Amino acid sequence: MTRKWLRWMPAAAVPAVIAAAALAGSLPASAGDPLPAKTPQEVLALVAHHSAPSLSGTLEQTSRIGLPELPKTGPSAGGAASVLELLSGPHTARVFLDGPRNVRVQVLDRLAERNAVRSGDEVWLYSSRDNTATHLTLPADAGRHHDVGQYKHPGAGTDGVMPTPEDLAARFLAAADPTTEISVLPEVNVAGRAAYNLVVTPRTEGTLIASVAIAVDGQSGLPLSVELKARGQSEPAFKLAFTSLSLEAPDASLFAFSPPPGATVKEVEVPAHGTGSLPGHRWPGHRTEEGVVPDAAVPGTVSPDASVPEAITPDAAATDAAAVRPTVTGTGWESVVEFPASAASAEAGAMMSSDPLLQQAAVAVPGGRLFSTAVVNVLFTDDGRVFAGSVPADRLLTAAAAR
Repeated sequence: MTRKWLRWMPAAAVPAVIAAAALAGSLPASAGDPLPAKTPQEVLALVAHHSAPSLSGTLEQTSRIGLPELPKTGPSAGGAASVLELLSGPHTARVFLDGPRNVRVQVLDRLAERNAVRSGDEVWLYSSRDNTATHLTLPADAGRHHDVGQYKHPGAGTDGVMPTPEDLAARFLAAADPTTEISVLPEVNVAGRAAYNLVVTPRTEGTLIASVAIAVDGQSGLPLSVELKARGQSEPAFKLAFTSLSLEAPDASLFAFSPPPGATVKEVEVPAHGTGSLPGHRWPGHRTEEGVVPDAAVPGTVSPDASVPEAITPDAAATDAAAVRPTVTGTGWESVVEFPASAASAEAGAMMSSDPLLQQAAVAVPGGRLFSTAVVNVLFTDDGRVFAGSVPADRLLTAAAAR
């Protein structure tokens, strides 16, 4: 992750900036004192080398991206419904972290609760709505705590887990390139903590994204909030922020999970990275020596090496992996990713045609159906292809017509 951010700095300045960021992080400001002024490069260094190995906090998510309103009764039974439910409306979650191998995320629904718990290599996913649990053991080469919230095995169910501001910040900052302007606006206060206001702005009008504001804790460098604005909208289209935060280690008992009595438990076998039935699979958000593995759902982070889509089953992946490898046209914020016709895209197209919620969110266009929001568009063509990007709909239609 850090290598891509540090390329924003002149090479000769990197050691001095990192040293300054480390020193500033070791000298916390007194309550009410303004944060020391920093350049965008210095704030990027602070984030890249942030120190927050343990924390407890409450996250609030709000979304105004143009999706249909869903009943606020917890995760829906259907796959599409659960995805839409997570992306729409307000959500609250509690997050507990103690080092890279112990994490718990509790998404609090009105009448239910979802839990993702990692303790060492053991992961539990649980929904109180239907009292179901999924258990899996991570491979030895599993990544950091992002793996709990971002990895979804085809057998692990569809209920989503909220990301953290750190997850989202890593993805947006990894997408930064020369078409991006990075600036530091006046400091903000998030969860009672003074934070640098790092703003990422595309230098192109060919994207739906107007800006991304990342609040960076002035002491630890931990991203505290991420606010996404769409073009033509004054209010944020999406915001995820801590409302309370402690950087003390949580109680160890929070990471010990046992299914409640009567729970239906499913065991899922996870293949090692690069082996088994998901060849070459790397989890979105997983940190490697080369950087953060891109996620097709995040603007500007799609690459030709993106992993096999989640909708495909393990058996189908072994024979269909090459066919579903996406291609990308355009660059940076104007990137459009295309998934060719495959078992996965056929399943997605069938869901689009049969699911009432997806039908409500999609409109008929020449040659297919368009799933449109304020920050991303997805085109399902009649011939089974899928095009996606944080670009205007006509860009997707043009890309589909050209191939």
